[in-house]
Amino acid sequence: MKYTGMPMGMWALFGRSFQKHLASVCGYDPETARMIAAKAKLKYKEIIGRLPEFEKADRFRMNIVSCAMLSAFLLHMPERPTVEKATEYYRLSMMTAPMKWFCRMSGKRKFTEKDLQGMQDTAALKAADRNPYSWNMEYLPYPDGSGYEARFTACGICTLMKELGIYELVPAMCRLDYTMSEAGGASEFVREYTLASGGPYCDCGYKKKT
Repeated sequence: MKYTGMPMGMWALFGRSFQKHLASVCGYDPETARMIAAKAKLKYKEIIGRLPEFEKADRFRMNIVSCAMLSAFLLHMPERPTVEKATEYYRLSMMTAPMKWFCRMSGKRKFTEKDLQGMQDTAALKAADRNPYSWNMEYLPYPDGSGYEARFTACGICTLMKELGIYELVPAMCRLDYTMSEAGGASEFVREYTLASGGPYCDCGYKKKT
């Protein structure tokens, strides 16, 4: 995957936030935070450079780029954080003002005909059959019309973080699904299983808010 384009833009949008919360969440002093961020940027470029290009119709490119960014910072922290601390660090680093706006705009489109068609198209694509850093998903609308479940049987985040030796911290990324759904304002997020915790799949349920 080329660094120019989305990966470069993601660093421009979130890099400063990831550095800032090294202090507020992880307790590093400003100088240490700057050193971690400088090393993380080089690692981020390295990770991005060895990822394959995603298919044009694959909607999960941003997910793997976010994973590469978080992983780059985690790998250069002097002390590996707990899952709880990594979860809070990722949540605060990602939920910047532009990200909250993005979630609100996504919430306005939730459950529209275009949104539902997009979920069906993603399920049919089965991108992880050709790219181990992407996702395979089933689209399962609720029988009562109250929303739908996206059920994932292959996860690019799990693949990448396992390769990087930080698989135990995958749940730190999974928890952001709840935060983003809440910020969108249109759905209640529900989940029973994750692949990272040994479940048979990751279920992402979106129930319409009345």
